[in-house]
Amino acid sequence: MERSFIVSSSPHIRDNISTRRIMLDVIIALIPASLAGVYFFGPRTLLVILVSILACVLSEYLSGKLMKRSNTISDLSAVVTGLILALNLPPTVPLWMVVVGAVVAIVVIKQLFGGMGQNFINPALGARVFLFISYANRMTNWVIPGTDAVSSATPLGLLKAEDAAQVVLPSYKDLFFGNIGGCIGEVSAAALLIGGIYLVARKVISPEIPLTYIGTLGLFTWIFGGPTLFSGDFVYHILSGGLLLGAIYMATDYTTSPMTTKGRIIMGIGCGLLTGIIRLYTNYPEGASFAILIMNVMVPLIDRYTVPKSFGGGKAVERYS
Repeated sequence: MERSFIVSSSPHIRDNISTRRIMLDVIIALIPASLAGVYFFGPRTLLVILVSILACVLSEYLSGKLMKRSNTISDLSAVVTGLILALNLPPTVPLWMVVVGAVVAIVVIKQLFGGMGQNFINPALGARVFLFISYANRMTNWVIPGTDAVSSATPLGLLKAEDAAQVVLPSYKDLFFGNIGGCIGEVSAAALLIGGIYLVARKVISPEIPLTYIGTLGLFTWIFGGPTLFSGDFVYHILSGGLLLGAIYMATDYTTSPMTTKGRIIMGIGCGLLTGIIRLYTNYPEGASFAILIMNVMVPLIDRYTVPKSFGGGKAVERYS
């Protein structure tokens, strides 16, 4: 009788925590950001979130059937992907685009690479970047909370405008609580931090990546983000854009982040540097999405040089024929 074994580096630690439990904690952590999005942008936002979740779940079910794989929708990973994807979209996004993004996230990025645990980039983030590249105009229509007005500029866009000196920027209070334009889930720093604290307290994520990511970006923009060295408004950069959403909920994805503490610190620093470079020295005012995706691709290399040798193991012995 054939037996299959899972081979991994020792020491081996067992835990009763399940994938479903982890995903449920992530969903709970994202509820404050979701509610903030609905509060500031109106009830249509809830429809975007529901369509994204349903499209991801259906895509996972149908692709699993076609590929003759076991049904995995009960682990809630597709729900998490759908929720994170929705929070990365503007509230004005057409619903058909939400469905396209869900199919890209689940079928192309996740299932075609082998399913959960096999994808090399974060599915929701990859789909978000795909939609941005494919439909840039629709992905940059931002609603101003409390009005029907649509603006092409987020707070970071205003900061980078040619006439930025004459532009009235949102206050720190508005940035912290969410009274600004942007993607559904990125506008309220307070809501994102509440969810992040919950995930750390539940030991679903470790704080190395979020802290080093946020700290590196803050230091970089403080040094290079102003008219002179050490005069940049780093608080504005930390509270604006997709930094907190990316640092807490996407850069920490188990599959696409390093396995070791040292590796996670390296990834956080890399994400912070890349986000700062993109924000300050390119035409694109954001940067978190592209920075995380680039570091996702670097994770195998980071693991190669930071994962310690097997417990009790030594140097490999050459064999001669």
